[in-house]
Amino acid sequence: MNVIVANKYREALTSLDIEVIKSLEGEFSVDEIIETFKNFFFQRMILDITAIKNYKDIKTLQKLSLSLDMDRVILLLDGSPEVTSPEYLSDLISMRIYNFTMNVEGVKYLYDNPNSYRDVAQYHQLDTTHDYGSAPVQQVYTESSSAIIIGVKNITEESGATSLVYLMKKQLERNYDVTAIELDKHDFMYLDDPSLVSVSSMELGNTLSKYSKSNVILVDVNNSPSAESLMNEVLYLVEPSKIKLNKLLAKEPRAFEKYKNKKIILNQSLLSNHDVLDFEYETNTKTFYNLPPLNDQENDNPALDNLLVKLGFLKQETKEQDKKKGLFSMFK
Repeated sequence: MNVIVANKYREALTSLDIEVIKSLEGEFSVDEIIETFKNFFFQRMILDITAIKNYKDIKTLQKLSLSLDMDRVILLLDGSPEVTSPEYLSDLISMRIYNFTMNVEGVKYLYDNPNSYRDVAQYHQLDTTHDYGSAPVQQVYTESSSAIIIGVKNITEESGATSLVYLMKKQLERNYDVTAIELDKHDFMYLDDPSLVSVSSMELGNTLSKYSKSNVILVDVNNSPSAESLMNEVLYLVEPSKIKLNKLLAKEPRAFEKYKNKKIILNQSLLSNHDVLDFEYETNTKTFYNLPPLNDQENDNPALDNLLVKLGFLKQETKEQDKKKGLFSMFK
């Protein structure tokens, strides 16, 4: 079921042929919208931007994007110069807000055909610096870069993001030119691989530019929410041990609500298929992959190879000339 939040365009939005479970009309603060829908399940939200107070300030949209799953939000923009400016649209994309349009016909299209980054990349103006809460992230890489940028982030504490980035790099670099980056830490120094890159969040944009000719860039994003907005995809790791899950839920009882429709990987997991189903039921999420413990001393981990194939990468025995043709086909 769907929800509609409308103000200036409420009459136009009544023409949408969709089932609506809840609708709001008027002008609301971003906090009011978040409080109303943060625990409310919906398939799509059609959001008239004029229904948001102070919507011309991009930080208002940033606050919304940190609290709601923007992959399920279709943003109907008004025709004001501020909102239609290249800078504003670029900032929306930096916050992973890809489903925006300026007419109801566009809303109808996006309802059935949601955008990915590649659909809106032409609006992404780089060579800019953004400050979204914690540390600002410099964006100086160019959209002509062919690199696929994948972030890896722990949901439960110390769930193995650093090690997984390292192992993914080893597995992928047989077929691809791969760069691995960690943010705001120096754990890579213990892996004895001089090609691994450790930088601060502030340096991420410059670093992405430096390695933009790579086929794949893997990023251990650690605790940098602004860095997540620069990824083509983010993998969220959960170590499904009782102690790790209980620690997370004791600190944040509704922790998994913000990860609905995200790519959750059960990492270092010994769960059976039945156990995975129980986990999904209890957390109201969908598991993308159940990854067993891996041996970081091995040069080949078949279980990891299966994960990479599911992500769209080619199998390691694929011929050299077919590399780019199949690269990360999920983004086509």
